[in-house]
Amino acid sequence: MSTDHEISGGVDGDSNENKFLSFCLGDEEFGVEILRIREIIGLIDITPIPHTPDYVKGVINLRGKIIPVIELRTKFGLESVAYTEETCVIVVEVADGPDGEMFQMGVIVDSVREVIDVPRDKVEPAPRFGGSLNTGYIMGMGKVRDKVLILLDIDKVLLDQELESLAHASRSMDEARETAAA
Repeated sequence: MSTDHEISGGVDGDSNENKFLSFCLGDEEFGVEILRIREIIGLIDITPIPHTPDYVKGVINLRGKIIPVIELRTKFGLESVAYTEETCVIVVEVADGPDGEMFQMGVIVDSVREVIDVPRDKVEPAPRFGGSLNTGYIMGMGKVRDKVLILLDIDKVLLDQELESLAHASRSMDEARETAAA
């Protein structure tokens, strides 16, 4: 994706309530609530962080703010592929625990598709596969036109113990940068 897009979330909560940004990982299409999206950017230099899981690609400096970046493909156990012109970073806002503060995180996806309205009556619960498969990160399955959109609970996708420590580290880097600049 060659251009950056800023998303103005929260302007009119009612009209954006059932809207999801759809994106692809391979042949599968996923959706994230539009109100959680801050912007979509093309790939930029990512500073790796040692001793992190494979899916943690590092951090980016986005207009002076340090943001952790993960590759969603790898996080979901999919094979890593070469990045293309359509590969981009979706900057999402994530809650740090149930009562925690909001922070931004970048998610590398294969391509972004469109903003789709998915009425609540067109959302089915996540399928159950028994105890062997965790689907807790799936908010539901949206029936849109002739396809199924996997609707993600972005907090549950991104917040595990390893990512929480990465988020805290990026906030500490931001604070140190602000202190040094003062």
